[in-house]
Amino acid sequence: MASASVFILEDDPQLGDVLSRALRAEGFQTRGFATAHQLLESVPEKLPDVLVIDIGLPDADGRDVCQALRARGVKTPVLFLTARDALADRLGGFSSGGDDYVTKPFDLEEVIARLRALLRRSGGGGPEEVRGLLLDPTERTASQDGTTVTLTPTELRLLATLAARAGKVCARAELIRAAWPHGAIVHDNTLDVFVARLRRKLRTLPRAPSIATVHGAGYRLA
Repeated sequence: MASASVFILEDDPQLGDVLSRALRAEGFQTRGFATAHQLLESVPEKLPDVLVIDIGLPDADGRDVCQALRARGVKTPVLFLTARDALADRLGGFSSGGDDYVTKPFDLEEVIARLRALLRRSGGGGPEEVRGLLLDPTERTASQDGTTVTLTPTELRLLATLAARAGKVCARAELIRAAWPHGAIVHDNTLDVFVARLRRKLRTLPRAPSIATVHGAGYRLA
């Protein structure tokens, strides 16, 4: 536990430095990132034991970053840091694949305790990309073998959720929670329309996975 590695995605350099120093004093190894792009470029090199991600980033929503990582098969625990304390924001963080949530201003001792708890519960596991499909929330794209398609924010969240559970059925309610804000009224045909759009876009990729309809349940990426 003492040598656990932590990647910190925080655009406020002062806060990021304070957090890094506090964690290093507790025996953690830390590495800081100021943008989502920097983090996503570094993750293939080495996976940390735990991730700390700020939701309000200059180039992406931290929740979209988490979804993109989950879509790559990254199972590393994620602790969100954010100034947003509304119920919709908290639920959105968990729906995007986050494991815990701390609001600013926070107590450093609490953050450290929560990170240790996440590490105790972590089962580990490396990335397993779905046929080389890479999602980039900073550009809102899906890429495969050099071909890239542009996605809307909702399409990106739907695809990330499906990719994170590739081969398994994602219930309609689960997809709606992941792609739309808490409390949004989303009709069944609205979800179907977005899935149809995703299917058309995925067909332009070289080895595109397909989105299968599981009648009475939801959708599955295969």
